[in-house]
Amino acid sequence: MSAGSILIVGVGGQGVLLASDILAAVCLGAGLDVKKSEVHGMAQRGGIVFSHVRFGPSVHSPLVEEGQADALVALEWAEALRWSNFLRPGGALFVDPARVVPPAACGDRRTWASRYPPLEPPPSGGDGRQLCLIPAQALARATGAARAANVILLGALSARLEFPAEAWEEAIRRLVPPALVEANLRAFAAGREADPLSLPLPAARSAPKGDRRFAVTVVSAWCKGCDICVRLCPEDCLRLDARGVVRVTAPQRCTGCRLCELLCPDFAITVREEGGAVVV
Repeated sequence: MSAGSILIVGVGGQGVLLASDILAAVCLGAGLDVKKSEVHGMAQRGGIVFSHVRFGPSVHSPLVEEGQADALVALEWAEALRWSNFLRPGGALFVDPARVVPPAACGDRRTWASRYPPLEPPPSGGDGRQLCLIPAQALARATGAARAANVILLGALSARLEFPAEAWEEAIRRLVPPALVEANLRAFAAGREADPLSLPLPAARSAPKGDRRFAVTVVSAWCKGCDICVRLCPEDCLRLDARGVVRVTAPQRCTGCRLCELLCPDFAITVREEGGAVVV
């Protein structure tokens, strides 16, 4: 593809901007004109983030118009639906069916009743648009790079573009922190080899939790004591200790809503269902 328009969307903390930087670097390395525009503003962790990337022999505007995107890369299900009208007929939607349910959409944290969009494929309208489901978060964890779901989806996208894999790998080496390069290269390779056609759409969670219990893990060395998780935990499970580090003081109250994990600016908290399952 010597010219194209690609939209990358997600929420704060998922690496949307890094993914668009890597894509832009690959296009520049091929000698193409590249324009990139992004909006993140006050998104921080959990808010809407999106980035337009346009490339070709000559590009005059950085913005992808509605109905003109050759590919839409979505790191979160609701954002895929929000931006699906930007995809052109015949375009491809690369989406991780992972859900980041905003607090305002969660009607009942104990039964998981919410106003979040159902996990159902958007209608194609018979215009040839392709839905490529990639369980990016699960693949990222399997490669040892739990936060590299963005690079997993870039790998899947790269298989549809004409740029060589070596160009993507070089961009990753230049733009990713040195300590994370090898893990991100593994994630890129896993995404490039993923077969989206054989991946089922996971069922939406709607059943009551009953006696299910959840474990909250805090990496003390990463916690800076910002107090965000303590203030926003709906069940009052967390406290700061005398050193200003978060401690789980009432684990039995945790309902697995993941607000602490989603809003931690330092990725210091992980919520898992007891038995090892990651809450998604």
